[in-house]
Amino acid sequence: MLLQLFQNPAILWFILGLVFLLAELALPGLIVLFFGVGAWLTALAYLLFDLSFNAQLIVFIGTSVLNLILLRRLVLHKWSYPQYSRNELNDEFIGKNCIVIENIVPGPVGGKVSFRGTTWTAKANIPISAGETVRIRNKESIILFVEPYI
Repeated sequence: MLLQLFQNPAILWFILGLVFLLAELALPGLIVLFFGVGAWLTALAYLLFDLSFNAQLIVFIGTSVLNLILLRRLVLHKWSYPQYSRNELNDEFIGKNCIVIENIVPGPVGGKVSFRGTTWTAKANIPISAGETVRIRNKESIILFVEPYI
């Protein structure tokens, strides 16, 4: 009985589509989803028209690529996270206070600060001792530029 179930191409295409959709949860890029939809459309086409294997492959490839081209940008736009500008991200840091946890020395080495539960590399124009409170004046990538808090 189970073996007969797997001999039906529509069921195989449906299972393949389900595998693609589950794989999309683990893979980035929102691409595999459209191959899952293509597999399901192929299963539907087989049920409606009893297609040969070559025709099934053509339907699968055609619907998958067509969905990818036509719908990916729309789906990404609807589901994507909001894009923040560099200034909005820097506003989360600039002007905030943090604690020096490793002495900061001027130059390329810098030191370490604790900010919002995370350790950051920090640089300053003057030496600052561990335990002092500093204010963030700029952020570039993963480096915070700080000054003594007065």
